[in-house]
Amino acid sequence: MPIFNFRDEEALGKVASVDTTNVIVDVENVAHLKRLQVNHLAVLQSSRPGQHLIGLITQVTRKRGAENLSDDGIFDQNHELNLCRIALIGTMLDRDGSKENVFRRTLESVPEIDANCFSLEGENLTGFMRTLSNVSADGNALTLGKYTLDENAVAYLNGNKFFQRHAFIGGSTGSGKSWTTAKIIEQMSGLSTANAIVFDLHGEYAPLTGAGIQHFKVAGPADVEAKRTISDGVLYLPYWLLSYEALVSMFVDRSDQNAPNQAMIMAREINQAKRKYLEDNGQDALLKHFTVDSPVPFDLDFLMERLNSINIEMVPGAKAGTEKQGDFFGKLARMISRLENKISDRRLGFMFNGGGDILDFAWLEKFANAALGSTGENGKAGIKIINFSEVPSDVLPLIVSLVARVTFSVQQWTPSELRHPIALLCDEAHLYMPQRNMADSADDISLDIFERIAKEGRKYGVSLVVISQRPSEVNKTMLSQCSNFVSMRLTNAEDQGVIKRLLPDSLGGFSDILPTLDTGEALVVGDASLLPSRIRIDEPQNKPNSGTVNFWDEWQNPVKDNRLMIAVDNWRKQNIQ
Repeated sequence: MPIFNFRDEEALGKVASVDTTNVIVDVENVAHLKRLQVNHLAVLQSSRPGQHLIGLITQVTRKRGAENLSDDGIFDQNHELNLCRIALIGTMLDRDGSKENVFRRTLESVPEIDANCFSLEGENLTGFMRTLSNVSADGNALTLGKYTLDENAVAYLNGNKFFQRHAFIGGSTGSGKSWTTAKIIEQMSGLSTANAIVFDLHGEYAPLTGAGIQHFKVAGPADVEAKRTISDGVLYLPYWLLSYEALVSMFVDRSDQNAPNQAMIMAREINQAKRKYLEDNGQDALLKHFTVDSPVPFDLDFLMERLNSINIEMVPGAKAGTEKQGDFFGKLARMISRLENKISDRRLGFMFNGGGDILDFAWLEKFANAALGSTGENGKAGIKIINFSEVPSDVLPLIVSLVARVTFSVQQWTPSELRHPIALLCDEAHLYMPQRNMADSADDISLDIFERIAKEGRKYGVSLVVISQRPSEVNKTMLSQCSNFVSMRLTNAEDQGVIKRLLPDSLGGFSDILPTLDTGEALVVGDASLLPSRIRIDEPQNKPNSGTVNFWDEWQNPVKDNRLMIAVDNWRKQNIQ
């Protein structure tokens, strides 16, 4: 049966003006006007039977007109003009085929002049929100919390559309962004073959545990020294996994006048090193097909030997028995020096000092099973939280994007009938998805990878969930590809403006509530939610380490013994003990 059974005497007023998706309602009863609140919902009679139009109240106005002097010299009663502006956002159908009470985020009609308008509150609101929840779930319930408008109505998102169309989660520090992310991860982990990678840059998601969650960390100096492996939850990301462009950005100083020669020599010699590896390991079938970007291991010592040889090469001179400097004599010195410095840097041990295991031809398959496999494939858990906290900041964009590139490439080269979707949850995204004008060469490579995933990932079953406290610093292309937004409190005007520009014109005013949202409250807009909603996020079972410190309380407690000595010692050792 229809959920709306309004009586005419319950009407707020009548439609006075219609302008596409905006409606002006003349509110006759002052008492009704006082109850109205901006961003609450209203229902309008449709010109079609069996339909009601749902709108969002964007403005409430009370105007007093001037007093008029009648012919007998007596002042007429003050004229009042009480108006309510409503942005239409969808249609409620009493019946759609065999289904009852169906909400569509489209406008199949517009209200007529003098059509009744009703405030959506009380039992009508509860019924609508519950109907909305059931529809938007589509049997794939992703629950975030409760609607602020009705705390008895569960706020569902469509799990399919949330990941299909990419998503953005944003909010100022302390607004509940990590809390919301943890809530989503928690629910993903309950699915039998869930598959996702969480880029955890600061280790704040370490407390998240459960049968569907496993933790990895990119190897730090102590892990390299202790020879920990994937089975210990430690990941190595060897140099040979990097693309040619990434290798050049690391080892070639583009300001060097010899940079073009160095890049050309590197491409040639890496090809030769990979060829030698394939020949030595009997991989003859790959010799005809591999390229400089193919994920084929190669011996770094062999490469260094070749580069040093070219850098000091002497060739026959014009006169018999004489020699002259080769074409590249001395021109590779700076590149060789940079390469040697990188190899000897203990912070980069996860790239250059992974041991003989990372040079095994089967290593990549082992890595893919562990990092990209769902629960059944890796035998542990489908939600992989990777801790990048020990990766140096200067190479962080390269390393994070490397994992993303490997993920995308594996999905791209998987036959469509065998493909299993995977989501990438990119925390602190502004650090490796910055605006183009804020990026350096390494960041550009990272951006190219993530932009390609944003544009093409849906075809190959790769979803992005972009998480950042500064949406204004996140690459515009990335945000433009996101069709779902979960925005917590934003106090910065630039950040608010980004979200506002992404909303439909009719809902631009909805973003005005962003600076007033409470901790743990979110504005949810997009394909996964049938209408823009203000939601209070439920508490996750395991809270992340969001780094919130109670300064005033802590300053009243005793200080831990030897804390500074321990910190300095850890700093020197590049390891937190």
